[in-house]
Amino acid sequence: MAVDYAAIAAAHTRIQPYIVHTPLISGGDLAEKLRINLSFKAEYRQRTGSFKLRGALNAALQQPDAAGFVAVSSGNHGAAVAYAATLLHKPAIVVMPADSNAEKIALVQSFGARIVSDGVTVANREDVVTDIQQSTGYALIHPFNDERVIAGQGTVGCEILSDGSPPEAIYVAVGGGGLISGIATAVKALHPGTRVIGVEPESANDAARSFSSRTLVSLDAPPETLADAVRTMHLGSLTFPILLDKVDAMVTVTEEDIAKAHEMLLAHLGENIEPTAALACAPLLTNTPPHVKSACVVLCGGNWSQPAKDQSDAAADTSGS
Repeated sequence: MAVDYAAIAAAHTRIQPYIVHTPLISGGDLAEKLRINLSFKAEYRQRTGSFKLRGALNAALQQPDAAGFVAVSSGNHGAAVAYAATLLHKPAIVVMPADSNAEKIALVQSFGARIVSDGVTVANREDVVTDIQQSTGYALIHPFNDERVIAGQGTVGCEILSDGSPPEAIYVAVGGGGLISGIATAVKALHPGTRVIGVEPESANDAARSFSSRTLVSLDAPPETLADAVRTMHLGSLTFPILLDKVDAMVTVTEEDIAKAHEMLLAHLGENIEPTAALACAPLLTNTPPHVKSACVVLCGGNWSQPAKDQSDAAADTSGS
């Protein structure tokens, strides 16, 4: 199957009974500060806490006869596959790096999946999941290199354009490229004038380098970044050509930029979002080109908890009067 608008529209119909049509939230005082028309697509309010449910469901619902499902994930995709497996009354196994976020490990477990993490790293996790798939016969739902997953993620773009005036640009965090590939495919079919801009950490800039060189670039080592959901080593063989064809620009930001954007958005929204969601907003907050007059930022997930040190500091700040 080709990833085109027809596939995305079919995916939307297929998954609608099971997902939340997340809202567009006004940028409010933050928009006034930046002097742009700003909105946020609140995918952190999605079931399982991220956009990943869309793609996982679209893939799982098309495999009703699978014996079970297996996935590789830093957390959000694993939770989505586990949730989808539960809906279909199937077992699920999720391969996660041993250093994965503890809250995301707990989230995946809460949906009944078995986690495999001993000895697993970002570098070897694809080999581990392939071995498990072959030994169990379970269906693999890849986090981004699967046309059904890309089509499911593209439904985010459909909802952005159906719920408000088309923005000049949509900003999307980029890891393996599934989300931006799906969104860009939908947006360029429905409103070609809207620019789709991908955002990466400077320390995980494989997609930006691939975009500029038009050659698939892989990182030499797993990146270290606050945005733990984009610690992929390279784009997928399916997502890379879509990114080249349909994405308008790729930009990178520093870890300091991500941290500042995260802090500002937590204060502005008063809701929990993860650093990877803030990644997509960082270029606007740091005045990074391209400059636009209206933008929608996809806040991709909310599976994050305040570090213990920060919690104790906050308690100390508010414990007296």
